[in-house]
Amino acid sequence: MAWIYIIMAGLLEIVWVIGLKHSYGFTKIIPSIFTVVIIIFSFFLLSKALHSIPLGTGYAIFTGLGTVGTVVIGVLFWGETINPLKVFFLVLIILGIIGIKVNPAEPKH
Repeated sequence: MAWIYIIMAGLLEIVWVIGLKHSYGFTKIIPSIFTVVIIIFSFFLLSKALHSIPLGTGYAIFTGLGTVGTVVIGVLFWGETINPLKVFFLVLIILGIIGIKVNPAEPKH
């Protein structure tokens, strides 16, 4: 269940980052409230996942999903630029996430 939580938290990170864009520095009330609610829920799911997933692994997956997803959404919906070098670095992030996941588990404390 922890892996479902971490994936959902990472996907919600994409949503709240988009909400930040639409809140215009928290000057628009509805997008601001929406963003704060999604942030809280995203961090709640992250905290649930971190009960079972090591901290470093969980946070790397959370932020990596958010980073890659936000870049992809920016390219698809906001016309942000994409080029081979950007794709290369996104692939590096994805490979880093996979590498952290498949690496032997850290000891629990």
